[in-house]
Amino acid sequence: MSHFSKLLVMSVVLVVSFQVVGADKTIVLVAGAPSHRSGEHEFKAGAILLKKCLDRLGGLKARIYTNSWPEDPKAFQGADAIFLYMDGGRKHPAIEAPRLKLLGELMRKGVGLGCAHFAVEVPKDRGGAEFLDWIGGYYEVGYSINPIWTAEFTSLPDHPITRGVQPFAVNDEWYFHIRFRPEPREVTPILIATPSDETRQNSYGPYPHIVAARGQGEVLMWAIDRPDGGRGFGFTGGHFHRNWGDENFRKIVLNAVLWIAKVEVPPGGVSCPLTAEELKENLDSKPEK
Repeated sequence: MSHFSKLLVMSVVLVVSFQVVGADKTIVLVAGAPSHRSGEHEFKAGAILLKKCLDRLGGLKARIYTNSWPEDPKAFQGADAIFLYMDGGRKHPAIEAPRLKLLGELMRKGVGLGCAHFAVEVPKDRGGAEFLDWIGGYYEVGYSINPIWTAEFTSLPDHPITRGVQPFAVNDEWYFHIRFRPEPREVTPILIATPSDETRQNSYGPYPHIVAARGQGEVLMWAIDRPDGGRGFGFTGGHFHRNWGDENFRKIVLNAVLWIAKVEVPPGGVSCPLTAEELKENLDSKPEK
């Protein structure tokens, strides 16, 4: 075999290997409507960045819907995983009765579900029980807390979601004291950091139970293998759009999206370099000067 032929065969092998990463999996990303000033809660811009990275992998289909819940009745058709990045609470787009029912049907089929930042917050009496089942936990008003602080992740567990992720520190509105499923072993902590006493003391109220837990590590990202065969994760960061520019911050979410879609996470995690200019694209409004 000639040198050129060997190179051609190697190229074909590399292309095939690159294209089967996602094994024709379909991931649906849903970005919420604008709600904050520029640079905060940039759901559309953040989701577009993640889609761009997923598209570079090849072999999987990533569909995106922006500015709230998709009107297309076929939006989730064939979905292997769904990623929600949007405002939550009582106006959470996913907890309207027909939509909650639809998600329940998809979860029973084993579809994965990932929620980032405000999307992990649902009312205890409307979505709380479902989110405990689907992603393992949720932000509960009066129990959880959402201060802005720098979380330092000094060690990471051995899990597909952490592949290629190095210890890092990021300032964000990291929610903590999440309401988790009653059986701790059912939820796998992914990111754990210890808030300072000042962070706890300066939280709402402050809540006595938040202050009393000083010195304890808090779970800021978690994952779950569901009994229905599906997977879920919650990630409480994502308030500041700038943080998607942090390689480890970005990688751990991309890894998690692949994992809930049951796509093998590469040994070094999802590598997706982004430029400063790409980070400025698709913002809901121009940054304040």
